[in-house]
Amino acid sequence: MRLSLVIAALALALAHTAQAEDLLQVYAEARAADPVLAAADAQRGVQRELATQARAALLPQWQLSATDTRDQQDGSRSRTLGSSVSQALFDLGRLRTWDAERTLESAQDLRLRAAEQALCARVASAYFGVLSAQATLATTRANEDAFAAQVTQAQKRFEAGLSAQVDLEQARAYHALARGATLQAQQALADAREAVAELTGHPPGELKPLAMSLAAQQPEPAQPQAWVDQALRANPLLLAQARVVDASEQRIGAARAAHWPTLSAGLDSARSSGAGISDDQRRGGTQFALRLTVPLFAGGATQSQLRQAGYQRDIARDDHEAARRALVRETQAHYQAVVSGVALLDSTRAAVAAADQALASTRAGQSLGTRTMTDLLLAIQTQAAAQNAHDQARHGYVMAKLLLQQAAGALGEPELAAVNQLLGEP
Repeated sequence: MRLSLVIAALALALAHTAQAEDLLQVYAEARAADPVLAAADAQRGVQRELATQARAALLPQWQLSATDTRDQQDGSRSRTLGSSVSQALFDLGRLRTWDAERTLESAQDLRLRAAEQALCARVASAYFGVLSAQATLATTRANEDAFAAQVTQAQKRFEAGLSAQVDLEQARAYHALARGATLQAQQALADAREAVAELTGHPPGELKPLAMSLAAQQPEPAQPQAWVDQALRANPLLLAQARVVDASEQRIGAARAAHWPTLSAGLDSARSSGAGISDDQRRGGTQFALRLTVPLFAGGATQSQLRQAGYQRDIARDDHEAARRALVRETQAHYQAVVSGVALLDSTRAAVAAADQALASTRAGQSLGTRTMTDLLLAIQTQAAAQNAHDQARHGYVMAKLLLQQAAGALGEPELAAVNQLLGEP
């Protein structure tokens, strides 16, 4: 009975291993295992606790103290138990600090959202990197096989006295070059698969490829400025940088508030026991006090902290402006990549059709003696290059659309699901 269960479990495991993975499956694995996303989530937790700590400074504070005193001369001992409760009534510096930490917490939420969108893009890039590497390897292998066949044919023609030895040597040279390209393609594929493993924590299985019929569409809306405007409104990294600017302004307010007085209420009580303690001290007492603290001079530290906060605000503003300009450039570049990708798909599709026809005609011409071996080898190379260019164009077009959506702040699992619908069976 136990053996049958083990066999069934192995069969299920083998079936799962043999089943090709799609984009959403890889994304789910990466979301559960990616350390970059986990670090962004942990950083949000850190900032949330910093905001909690800043708020705690505005809440009541309660402290207990105990003192045990021993006289070295007569050995008598006395003990004092004290309690102190304080509540800030007016402390503008602490209030502004809390505002800044809450604003930074909001910025970290946006950074986490940006990390989630970046994970979508990284998963898609790694996934289609494997598909592109596989397409290149398939092309180089087909190229190598074709040249190998030509070497065999050239050998037979040479032995039959129908061609010169130079034709045979030329075919061998092309075959050796094609073999080198295959080895490079194998290395590139291994590296691309490791890129997926870097995200998921384990090597990927077989991945579903893009379906052969891929309908390319122009970006919608069709105006690049509309995408730029959307990116400026919704890109989470840019919005997070704007929150950092707001927080730096609030920290300037906190530094300026160091000049302001603070007001707090306190409730203190103490009770003592031991030798030499009066009855009143034993009974203890409670005092309520309002404490007004007016800062007068701190050695110039207050003004220095204010200037420091101003410099930090300037840095945040400059970083935000740099991020804004970079986002505008990247959004326009991704938009143009999609537009160019549509045209490239059409041109490479036509190139593949023409190269296939040219190769077929060259093979027929060689059999009739109107085409040389060199013509045939060049036709084989052209057909392989055209096919590989078309495969890379298909993958590049899909990635360009996803990167454009990421720049616009609109990349998530639904967008990956739409791409997932374009995948076919291996």
